[in-house]
Amino acid sequence: MTGSDGGDDTDSTPVFEATVREEVCRLRRPGTRWLSTGHAGGESSGDAAFLLSVPEGWGDVDIPAYVRERCDAAGFAAGASQPALLTGVSMRHARRARLGPVEAVATAGVSNPAALPVGGGEADGDGPEGTAGTDTRSDRHHTGTVNVVVGTTRSLASGALPNLVAVAAEAKAATLLARVGVPGTTSDAVVVGCDPEGEAAAFSGSATPVGSAARICVRDAVSAALDARYADESPPTSVDAAEYGVVSDARARVEQVEGRE
Repeated sequence: MTGSDGGDDTDSTPVFEATVREEVCRLRRPGTRWLSTGHAGGESSGDAAFLLSVPEGWGDVDIPAYVRERCDAAGFAAGASQPALLTGVSMRHARRARLGPVEAVATAGVSNPAALPVGGGEADGDGPEGTAGTDTRSDRHHTGTVNVVVGTTRSLASGALPNLVAVAAEAKAATLLARVGVPGTTSDAVVVGCDPEGEAAAFSGSATPVGSAARICVRDAVSAALDARYADESPPTSVDAAEYGVVSDARARVEQVEGRE
């Protein structure tokens, strides 16, 4: 039975084989094409993506070496090209959601919100005003971050895989705006993956079966991850209420686009 999103209305088979050990979550699907916005991002092919929880006070380290050491300690083989996302949120708060040909896995902490005020008229053309988003209260590593991994059993065309990053980020932002009043944190990241042996899909926009299911899965996984992380406390709903954060309230110069010959 197919719903309006084009996916199977019944519970689908998980896209990923998920295993959690030692605060490392391995999301395994052999031969996956990946695209990551994480620390060693870009395109890759491999059998797994990883989510890692880092300890409080974690500082500057050789991140690739750190990821390998953590994965080795958990009994996972992690190649240099396999995507990995790091967060201060415990993996016990990770949540997964699936619909039709898509699954999303998310962790969500919002101790470092990134606010983007919208409204008012155009800038006067004399340059930016306000702040560009620098927060002198925060150091580089903190306990927030909303990480999302989205996978599909479809084989996405070359443009559809990066477009799925945009779809996932849009759904994450919409969910966070509704739940905590900001579109993200200062350190969010997205990984997407597809099965090159699956049914071909030329597009992944919001009106396609893959894109529609991805939006729903990201929304539900992020929302559930927030509920898990903040079961015993309320999440901050503004930068002022948070431990860290930025407000990007500068004004850009805006002009009409004109072609001159």
